[in-house]
Amino acid sequence: MGALLAPGLVRIIEELYDYDVLRALNEPTLFSIRLEEPTLVLGGSQSASVLNEERSADVAVRRRRGGGGVVLLQPDDLWVDFWIPRDDARWSADVHVASRMAGEWWMGALAPLTPSPLTVHESGLEGDEALRVACFAGRGPGEIFAGSRKVVGVTQWRVREGLFLSTVLHAHSSQPLLSMLAVAPDGLDAALDHHTIDTIGLEEPDLVVETLRATGPWRYRQLFLTK
Repeated sequence: MGALLAPGLVRIIEELYDYDVLRALNEPTLFSIRLEEPTLVLGGSQSASVLNEERSADVAVRRRRGGGGVVLLQPDDLWVDFWIPRDDARWSADVHVASRMAGEWWMGALAPLTPSPLTVHESGLEGDEALRVACFAGRGPGEIFAGSRKVVGVTQWRVREGLFLSTVLHAHSSQPLLSMLAVAPDGLDAALDHHTIDTIGLEEPDLVVETLRATGPWRYRQLFLTK
């Protein structure tokens, strides 16, 4: 058994990025990120109290800036983020337009590589508010679906210097997240029944990143998130 948090001990949670460095970037940048180990990423306004201390004690926990709930990221996930400076032509003041733009990039990358019929969610945030403790449990603008099951999730963070779009296509099920939550609302297990790289028939995921790079110009950076 791994080490448990002592009662009352505050869990120190690092931010997912060095956001001050990110804000200083003056070039549009595409990040392709890989993980060393499974990592729970809290939404920007979420407290660590949403997690079951004992059952999540052995899992790395970080916090992103931006909306949404907690997400379980795992090695081999197809995780791609976009930094768009405010003076770039792709920057938009409309949050829905910006997210849908990311969705269209993903649609263009995935559609030729998978037999699954895909759609981009065009309207606003949908889904039971109680289930939003988990990021993949609802529908947001720009997110990709095959039928009723989510394929690609999109979150967004906006500052005066630009906007940051974070996107992921999971390699594995998010069902293990259920046991790591302090409370798993009724219906969350069904809401987290999303697609994975395998279930949409994506045989060459590396080609997705190459196609997303072609939506540039982008400065391309590969990151490896370690413990």
